[in-house]
Amino acid sequence: MTQDDENELLAQARAVRENAYAPYSGYAVGAALRGATGMVYVGCNVENAAFPEGTCAEAGALAAMIAAGETRLTAVGVVGGDTRPAAPCGGCRQKLVEFGAGEVPVAIAALDGTIERTTLAELLPGAFGPSHLGVADR
Repeated sequence: MTQDDENELLAQARAVRENAYAPYSGYAVGAALRGATGMVYVGCNVENAAFPEGTCAEAGALAAMIAAGETRLTAVGVVGGDTRPAAPCGGCRQKLVEFGAGEVPVAIAALDGTIERTTLAELLPGAFGPSHLGVADR
């Protein structure tokens, strides 16, 4: 991921984070994904009083990407709600891997500007994917 691409994704993730609905945890997260067409899709976390029914920012961004007709992502940016970068949860790691190759770059930022850089494969080594079910990878 180029520096300009990373900056754009993190700026969009930071902006959409402001729309997060997190009245219970107070922990807002924003995510931005670049699809294979170059379009950027964003999502923020949406909590629910029935805690397991909330939605993570990454899942929201993936839903927007799929709704737009894209099925491949090429870069990920996530901005958490404190002074430490917050990596995607385990469920979101699996969701991201469904739509991106292992080498897809992931930039994870905190509000203070700290950035950690990784890849989908590093976030979820040994990922379970379509090939485990006899389906060709996209």
